[in-house]
Amino acid sequence: MKNILVTGGTVFVSKYIAKYYTSLGDKVHVLNRNHHPQPEGTYLIEADRHHLGEVLKNYFFDVVLDINGYDRQDVSDLLDGLGEFGDYIFISSSAVYPEHLPQPFEETMKVGPNRYWGNYGTDKIEAEQELLKRVPGAYILRPPYLYGPMNNVYREAFVFDCAMQDRIFYLPQDGSMKLQFFHIHDLCKCIDSIVRLHPEDHVFNVGDDQIVSIREWVDACYRVAGKEAHYVSVPESVNPREYFSFYNYQYILDVRRQKELLDAPIPLTEGLKSSYEWYRKHPQDVKKMEYLKYIDEHLAEKVEE
Repeated sequence: MKNILVTGGTVFVSKYIAKYYTSLGDKVHVLNRNHHPQPEGTYLIEADRHHLGEVLKNYFFDVVLDINGYDRQDVSDLLDGLGEFGDYIFISSSAVYPEHLPQPFEETMKVGPNRYWGNYGTDKIEAEQELLKRVPGAYILRPPYLYGPMNNVYREAFVFDCAMQDRIFYLPQDGSMKLQFFHIHDLCKCIDSIVRLHPEDHVFNVGDDQIVSIREWVDACYRVAGKEAHYVSVPESVNPREYFSFYNYQYILDVRRQKELLDAPIPLTEGLKSSYEWYRKHPQDVKKMEYLKYIDEHLAEKVEE
C-alpha cells in the first residue's frame, strides 16, 4: 500500500486519479479547501496550497501527484509545504509547445508561448521549470485533450447532447482538422508505470497514437449514443469557439516515449462509451457552455447544408 498525495481531488482529472488509487487499496490523501464533496475512501487534508504552514510537514508520501499546479507559485508553495516524499509527478500540458514548431511535437523541442493557449501554456512552462530546478528527479506528463468519465469540461458531453436531442451537427468547415485525445484511465496507467519503473526519461508526451479528424470524433460520439451524425458546415468566418468545443488549432504530439509506460491506449470508441455511460448518469456534473444557444440563435437556418 502506497501513501499518496493528490492535489485537488474533487474535479475530473484529480478526482478520477484519487478514486483510481483508492480502488487499488492505496491510502490517498487529497489536498483541497473542502469546497466540494470528497472522493469516497480518501483522506482529506483541508488546506490552501498557497498557505500550507506546517500542515504537511509530518507526512511522508510515497508519491505526490500534482494535478492542479498551474504556475510557478503553485509548485513553489507546495514544495515549501511538503515534508519528505518519494516520487513527484506533475501533470502539465501540450500547451507548452509553440504552435509554429514542426509537428508532431517532441519532448526535446524548446517550449515557449503558444498564441492559442496564451498564459495557460506559459504558466505551465514556468511550473515545470520551477519543479525541475528544485526536484531534478521529478516526472512531467504532457497530455493533449483528456477525456473519459468525470470530465466536467463540455467536450464529448456537448456532442452527446446533440446526439441525444437528434440535432444536426454544426461542423467547423469540412471537419478535417485533426484532434488528439487521451483517456483518463490511460493517464493513471502511465503514472503507475513511472512509479514502478522510474524510467530514465523524465518528461513524457502522453496521448493516443490514433489521431482523428473532428468529423471522425463527432461520428464516434454519435455512434456510442446510438445515433448517426448529419452535418451542416460552418464557414471559417464564424469563430468555432462560439459553437464548438475546441479552438481552430490542430496539433499532434509525438508519443513514442510513452511506449515505455503504456502498451496500448484505450481505443477511442471504447473510451467514449465510458464517457457516455458516465454522462448519462451525471449530466449535472458537467459545466455546460452555451453552444446550443448560439447555434439556435445565430447559425440555424443561416448556414446552408
